[in-house]
Amino acid sequence: MGVEGAEKSTIIFTYGTLKRGFSNHLLLQDMISNGDASFLGVYQTVDRLPLVCGPYRVPFLLNFPGLGERVCGELYAVSARGLIRMDELEGITKAHYERLPIKVQQAQPNIESVRMAEAYYAHGNYAEALWKTNGEKGYSIYSEKEAKGYVKRKDRPQHLTFLEQIGLFISSSGQQDSPNSCYCNKHLSTAAAPFPIDVVNH
Repeated sequence: MGVEGAEKSTIIFTYGTLKRGFSNHLLLQDMISNGDASFLGVYQTVDRLPLVCGPYRVPFLLNFPGLGERVCGELYAVSARGLIRMDELEGITKAHYERLPIKVQQAQPNIESVRMAEAYYAHGNYAEALWKTNGEKGYSIYSEKEAKGYVKRKDRPQHLTFLEQIGLFISSSGQQDSPNSCYCNKHLSTAAAPFPIDVVNH
């Protein structure tokens, strides 16, 4: 039995690796089997929003309405217990992402189905820098094409925090002549992240 009609369920819009067919969907599969989540359908954002990639092709939705594209994703009803697990995955307490309201509608044309949900946006501390790093261009969907080169968390350098990896990605983007200008495992694993500690709110 799903949680769609549950009194305390939260509607979550997923746009990246939590979607079906991507690496972190295993979490949602487990939550669905335990009755802590249910699939509501394929939806897209009502507003245009930037969807970009950061280090290791990790996807980030940016809270800049009017920029980017209308983003396609999946909607889930999640129990309070399931929400704790999702917040942990998205690093809410570590300022990796922040869960904020989002307006979505079913992706099929000619269907009026606007509803409010929540989504995990890139934290505001680095969102603008990430947008500029991506040339102020976003995607409408995180597909296999955009995910090519994605590196699972367990396979990333363990001596750098995720925020340090983001900082290194952003800082090296404008240094094309620098030996650290690429974002491969070799350079991310050997360089110190120059992102200011106070900016990323450690």
